[in-house]
Amino acid sequence: MEAVPMDIDAPPDHDDPSLPFARSYQLEALQVAIRQNTISYLETGSGKTLVAIMLLRHYAPFLRKPSPFIAVFLVPQVVLVRQQAEAVKAHSDLKVGTYWGEMGVDFWDAAIWKQEIDKHEVLVMTPQILLNCLRHSFFKLEFIKVLIFDECHHTGGKHPYACIMTEFYHKLACKACDLPRIFGMTASLIKSKCGTSESEYWEKIKKLETIMHSKVYTCVSESAISKYVPISTPKFRFYEALDVPGDLVARLRFGLNNLKTKHENLLTKMDLTTTSLESTRKKLTRTCEALLYCLDDLGLMLASKAAKFLSSCDSDGMLSDKLDVFGERVVKKFSTDASMVFQSCISTEWTLGGDARAHVKSGFLTSKVAYLIQCLLDYRNFKDIRCIVFVERVITAIVLQSLLSEILPEHVGWKTMYIAGNNSGLQTQTRKTQNEIVEDFRKGMVNIIVATSILEEGLDVQSCNLVIRFDPSATVSSFIQSRGRARMENSDYVLMLRSGDISGQFRLEKYLSSGEIMRSESLRHASNPCPPLGSEFYDEEIYRVESTGAVVTSTSSICLIHFYCSRLPSDGYFKPAPHFVINKETSRCTLYLPKSCPLPPVSVEGDIKSLKQKACLQACIMLHKIGSLTDNLVPDTVAEKLDDRELGEECYDDEFPVYFPPEAVRSQESCSQPGSEKYYCYLIKLCPQYESRTAVQDIVLVMCSELETEIVNSNFNLEDVRGSLNATLSYMGFLDLTPMLVNLCRMFQITVFNVLIHHSLDKLKGKIQALKHCDHLDYFVLPATTSAQKASIDWTCVRSVLFSYKQAWEDHKKYPLQCNGAGVVVTTKDGPACKCMLQNSLVYTPHNRKLYSTLGISDKLSGNSFLSMCDGASVTYKEYYKFRHGIKLDSSHQPLLHARQIFPVHNCLLRCKQQRKEKGPASLTISHCLRQTNALRGIRRSYLISIPHIPVLSVCRIRKCICRPAP
Repeated sequence: MEAVPMDIDAPPDHDDPSLPFARSYQLEALQVAIRQNTISYLETGSGKTLVAIMLLRHYAPFLRKPSPFIAVFLVPQVVLVRQQAEAVKAHSDLKVGTYWGEMGVDFWDAAIWKQEIDKHEVLVMTPQILLNCLRHSFFKLEFIKVLIFDECHHTGGKHPYACIMTEFYHKLACKACDLPRIFGMTASLIKSKCGTSESEYWEKIKKLETIMHSKVYTCVSESAISKYVPISTPKFRFYEALDVPGDLVARLRFGLNNLKTKHENLLTKMDLTTTSLESTRKKLTRTCEALLYCLDDLGLMLASKAAKFLSSCDSDGMLSDKLDVFGERVVKKFSTDASMVFQSCISTEWTLGGDARAHVKSGFLTSKVAYLIQCLLDYRNFKDIRCIVFVERVITAIVLQSLLSEILPEHVGWKTMYIAGNNSGLQTQTRKTQNEIVEDFRKGMVNIIVATSILEEGLDVQSCNLVIRFDPSATVSSFIQSRGRARMENSDYVLMLRSGDISGQFRLEKYLSSGEIMRSESLRHASNPCPPLGSEFYDEEIYRVESTGAVVTSTSSICLIHFYCSRLPSDGYFKPAPHFVINKETSRCTLYLPKSCPLPPVSVEGDIKSLKQKACLQACIMLHKIGSLTDNLVPDTVAEKLDDRELGEECYDDEFPVYFPPEAVRSQESCSQPGSEKYYCYLIKLCPQYESRTAVQDIVLVMCSELETEIVNSNFNLEDVRGSLNATLSYMGFLDLTPMLVNLCRMFQITVFNVLIHHSLDKLKGKIQALKHCDHLDYFVLPATTSAQKASIDWTCVRSVLFSYKQAWEDHKKYPLQCNGAGVVVTTKDGPACKCMLQNSLVYTPHNRKLYSTLGISDKLSGNSFLSMCDGASVTYKEYYKFRHGIKLDSSHQPLLHARQIFPVHNCLLRCKQQRKEKGPASLTISHCLRQTNALRGIRRSYLISIPHIPVLSVCRIRKCICRPAP
């Protein structure tokens, strides 16, 4: 195949697109980019983006609306989307749209994208979005006039940049179709490690040119740019080669491995699927390895911080595997126990201040961390310091930021934040938060950012005057890009190295010289034509939908199958995902999709390395043929969701399980008595199919409309974490409720739901006040009581919502001997209370943010009583609270409060992934409890959330059957 010419579809000359302040080399780069596809290889801060903008200005006549053509500006990081979009807006009058994943673009269809194209002339986005749109045929490459690749050195392997070029651009080039002008920008032509010779450098550059179908433009020498662009001064800094004491590491490593084994054994006793079991095991291993890494590289104190963070962070642990709720609990419990292991080696008298060398010697901090602190303090006299500390791992960024935020304010008034990507699965920051941190950094409100590679590329902060590589760069591009973040005159680029690391120093010195080698090789081969793409890029199997042009490749099929599964029904206890069974002996792979998918297992044979891809591609083809994937190769559930939005319909969301079917809305029939309303009562009798120490309470469903006879006297099952319950629905009769009783029922129900769903009563008063004026919903789920073999509503329990601690305390002060607590006063966190006021009530513990239902007070236990730990040790409650929560018990003589934690609501309509035994009560210190309410007196479980959905769903199902037209 011959080389394809690159001077494609250049528009005729129009008004001068150049800008008056453009530099000579920028104007030269623009002229080259107008003539042919170009990779602009220039130093960081040299103004490559301005060249791209001038190229867009040159093509502006083709882009002006109502033209169907657009330009697309691709950036590798979400944090760069807004920055580059603002630059285009500042230097052109083109209409710019911005797009990234969190906007929900994965669920957009061709119609929505057409609206965006009709409104905007330049679309700034991350590359995966464009790749997905091209694969789903939401728009065509032929309608893109200019395609800009920021940080184009990523174009290789299976990166979206490379896939866009190999799957679409080169295939169109073979058909001599209209192609976009390609313009790439980079400060490093090589992403991998350095070559050993100039020829190796050129081979890597030539590969980039081939895939990009572009030629490199660069200046003749660095001096041509250096007069415009400040270049930071590299400084090698060597820290002592002191390790954490070996006996301490060995002891902690032994303790962590024992904990890991213990929690792995717990997994085998759970009712987990094979996939969930393996995922949780892998996650446990990775979490353990991450903590050991922190111990070796950062020291005991930061390893302890890492364990605490992992035990409290929301979802997904160290890597991106999605676990079921019980798997997540095991991993978090491991992190909690690991934190206690670390804490057991740290004296309660130890503080961060004092002799840093002593901290290093004891293993609390490593010499590497201590040197970073000292290195930063060496710059304390800098005016308006802006420093970025680059690290390799997300967890390192998190714990280093925490440490620096504690230490630096004692010496200087610097504020430290961190920014890290979410690819590790630690969903710790939103994009909005990251943008706000970067903006504060620009303004000087943040002085230091500890960052992973997410900030290496493209961040434009002119006032950044210090960059520190805490962890060394792994590649040439990482080295060059991080160096380029220091943009001020006389800025420093500090390279931290372990003393004696000769090979590391040699590698970094090669990185320093690599820029000049890449420049000379690019200039030496500038006249060579761009070679054609190798045949290996055309061998990939593809499935194309002829009606739309949508495609799925063997590579993209795995992502599509995972996306399809993510759109199937799920809840917090079940995450639908594909399951692969690979037999290496027979080279056979069987793909099992969730049971809610209509597709049977898919089996394929072939090369063991590509079995998963082959199985997924076959599954995609089958799903399309049965209609589960649309002609745009998106799940039909996404299409339905979009249709609902177009019709103005709200889709059901499991996180907000509140909807108002007609059967629950007040009927218009007249009341049976003046001043009252008629309600129908149905008893839901619950019979557990397992042994329970706690009696299960029956439920009364009160509705303003009478249920269909087909529903009454029906049976159904509910799934609890301890087993199944059989529920029987029967009619009890009707009640005439006065407006006062209706409001009482509403107050009770909203209180119960707030406790069970949100575990909070903070905004309860406002919600109750608003509910008094709400007439659109009148169904109640109330506790039942059985008296003389006849069931009725437990009005004593319902009226407990009116209980007032303030009034009760006033009564106790007047008549102290007329209560069950015999007038004994105890001290709670929100003031004094009689012991009897803590019976059958709710308490909240701020130190762990948990809600408990009280069972009673134990006069035999106090803060000085001993507590048995899981490892067999015994400590007093006073010592435990100090060690675990950092709380000093001033009233250790007070008795302890027995209470049962109110756990997250379980959807009883769905089968639980794992059944567990009921946990015993906890012992709480009264002085650290906040009193809440007595409104839940007698309610033992969270069945109230799922019960009302049973008759409502049944009514809707019967109505649907009645209204369905006859065949």
